Amino acid sequence: FPPTMIVQRPVFLGSLVLGFFFFLFVNGQKCSKSSSLVGYESEFRMLQHQLRGVFTVLDDCSFRVSRFDMLSGSDVHWWGAMTSDFENMTDSGFVISDHKLNQTFNNQSFVVRLLDNVTWDSIGVVSVWDLPTASDFGHPNTTSNLMLNADVVITGIREDGFPFADDFYITKTSVCSVRDGFAAGVCPDTVYEGSDAVGSSVNNTKLVYGHRIDGVSFVRYRRPLNDSDNKFDFPVNATENLTVIWALGVIKPPDVINPYYLPENHGGVESENYGHFSLSLSDHVDECLGPLDADNKYDQGVIIADANAPLVVTAGPSVHYPNPPNPSKVLYINKKEAPVLRVERGVPVKFSIEAGHDVSFYITSDFLGGNASLRNRTETIYAGGQETHGVLSSPLELVWAPNRNTPDQLYYHSIFQEKMGWKVQVVDGGLSDMYNNSVNLDDQQVKFFWTIVGDSISIAARGEKKSGYLAIGFGSEMTNSYAYVGWFDRNGTGHVNTYWIDGESASSIHPTVENMTYVRCKSEEGIITLEFTRPLKPSCSHRDRPECKNMIDPTTPLKVIWAMGAKWTDGQLTERNMHSVTSQRPVRVMLTRGSAEAEQDLRPVLGVHGFMMFLAWGILLPGGILSARYLKHIKGDGWFKIHMYLQCSGLAIVFLGLLFAVAELNGFSFSSSHVKFGFTAIVLACAQPVNAWLRPPKPAQGELMSSKRLIWEYSHSIVGQSAVVIGVVALFTGMKHLGERNGAENVDGLNWALGLWVFLGVVTVVYLEYRERGRRRARNLSRGNWVLGNVEEDDSTDLIDSRGGFRDKDDEEGRNGGRSEIQLEPLK
Repeated sequence: FPPTMIVQRPVFLGSLVLGFFFFLFVNGQKCSKSSSLVGYESEFRMLQHQLRGVFTVLDDCSFRVSRFDMLSGSDVHWWGAMTSDFENMTDSGFVISDHKLNQTFNNQSFVVRLLDNVTWDSIGVVSVWDLPTASDFGHPNTTSNLMLNADVVITGIREDGFPFADDFYITKTSVCSVRDGFAAGVCPDTVYEGSDAVGSSVNNTKLVYGHRIDGVSFVRYRRPLNDSDNKFDFPVNATENLTVIWALGVIKPPDVINPYYLPENHGGVESENYGHFSLSLSDHVDECLGPLDADNKYDQGVIIADANAPLVVTAGPSVHYPNPPNPSKVLYINKKEAPVLRVERGVPVKFSIEAGHDVSFYITSDFLGGNASLRNRTETIYAGGQETHGVLSSPLELVWAPNRNTPDQLYYHSIFQEKMGWKVQVVDGGLSDMYNNSVNLDDQQVKFFWTIVGDSISIAARGEKKSGYLAIGFGSEMTNSYAYVGWFDRNGTGHVNTYWIDGESASSIHPTVENMTYVRCKSEEGIITLEFTRPLKPSCSHRDRPECKNMIDPTTPLKVIWAMGAKWTDGQLTERNMHSVTSQRPVRVMLTRGSAEAEQDLRPVLGVHGFMMFLAWGILLPGGILSARYLKHIKGDGWFKIHMYLQCSGLAIVFLGLLFAVAELNGFSFSSSHVKFGFTAIVLACAQPVNAWLRPPKPAQGELMSSKRLIWEYSHSIVGQSAVVIGVVALFTGMKHLGERNGAENVDGLNWALGLWVFLGVVTVVYLEYRERGRRRARNLSRGNWVLGNVEEDDSTDLIDSRGGFRDKDDEEGRNGGRSEIQLEPLK
């Protein structure tokens, strides 16, 4: 052998021995198998990155993953949490193993060992989790497969208040169905046995007691530990750990086809609507720490308002009034004594008042009611009053429409007697009910809702995918936009923060303070909805603050963008708070019309409108004025024809351009400066033809000009020039309005071009005025040098006949017989 091989062989053997002992050491730390999940197997639920595979619990500290496929991520770990809802996975989740998954897997199998401080009791769900994006690539469903082939008891309270408990067996996670004589789903044991089954021998569950109090159902039943029914009943060993599964859901009542109460799909969040736990019947367990505070504790006395059915309000004796002390007579709704009334925001509620003329029904913020004497001056009345009373033969109809700003709890009472009524629960209806308008933003991933009332606007936005925060912004892009961010802290409390963004980094996001009311932020399975109300124009004492410029003009399209990300904070923002998905372009929301359109280039019809207005106010109408001012020295009536033709053509184009704008925008509002200036210019321009038709006659030769003629000439000139000046201002405001709709980048060049054109026009006027003044000086000098008078035409001669025709000096001399008078002076 070569020398090197002789030297290296002992090293190789030593490494082999060390590796063998290390293998024995590692595998010598055997894990126990005391957990009820040992042997549990489930397929992964694919969410992202094409993840698939099989998950199997080996023992108390490891699990096997087989047939595992996944595209690589950036920083992927095995992740654990108590439940699979998004908030819990994000805020309370943790890494459960050192085994990383930063690669692509293709049908691979391997064993994963849990961290030393992690046990199966602390994990409700195992997930493949990407840290930078807080994304769940997939996870096994820890409970759904446990329900398959499970022996369960379905319990509940019937409509008549009596309890029931039936023995069921689960073959599929679906509602029980029988086809071709075979039952499948969540079915009673007797259904599997068919018509030949004997109920007492198959249904081994015996009801002991049951009731429903304060919204909580208590059902006690008995079953044998071991039973002869070994098909659908599992034997129970009182000394070993059992895996107990549970679920809460809706029960379908019996009908003519199914004589059983059948459970429907429970759905919901794990550990809240369904779950499992380990139990040993030999252990003494008492975890009842107090009463259960159910959300629906008053369900047995709840009346849910329906928009299509009126609520009949009557009065009757107090028998079981829920909040004594109480008067002898109280209000009844739909024949129930003082029930809790539940209404939805945005859904009108109709009452039929039949309680008598001594009972005036009203909805109030005062929990006592009976405030006709103004005992409580801070009371707010939301519906009804002193005149809201009626009887059975002549009921009074009252309609109340709670909106999104209505408080969560109100009261119905009589305005003349305290404590005749009870509570009104105001719950959120669908956003489409609570808001008048809604549109989908870019990419259809965020829906935008709004309602304008007076000088304020109520806004809501809902994401269509799971996220850690949802942000909407007003602007063409993230830079130079106002943003509203809805997010949740570690305690699960929702927040809506406001910001001014002047850059693309985290340091460019500046918090602002806006006057927002009725702020709400909620999350349903990771889907965030934010709501708030704000004034259209912020009331600011310091105008230099950015939020003071965040004004909303209902007549101007509002550009809305959105973004979503994994995590937000009200502290120092970092690059990790940046969005992971965002809109590609803004959407212009027409607030008054209730519609939206994607950002695009200049709309052709509005472009034609702008060109026509430039042609009229920038060329034709100013040209007509210049012809009347600077072309009178030309012989004949040419200047007048140019003046008249240009003015008439310009006015016709103005009206045509106005029609284009009105047709494209479905009308217009006078709230914008562009419309105000434009309409003023059009009114002044329309006054000019009327003014010309009413002009006084010009004085005869040798006569002084009348005061009426002098006033007319000045007014005709001033009104015409003012119309053109205001029209040019309207052109600039139109450019500004266009920039707000389409972005400054589309109109900056047009603004510069229009400004240059106006500048050249001013220079031209200055030059023509200079020439005109020189011509007049030369004419005055020539008149002083000629003895027999001026041989040039008098520029001041009026060529417009008072009867609408034209005249010149030759015609006037012809009518005077061809004679003219001159004055001769002797030569010295």
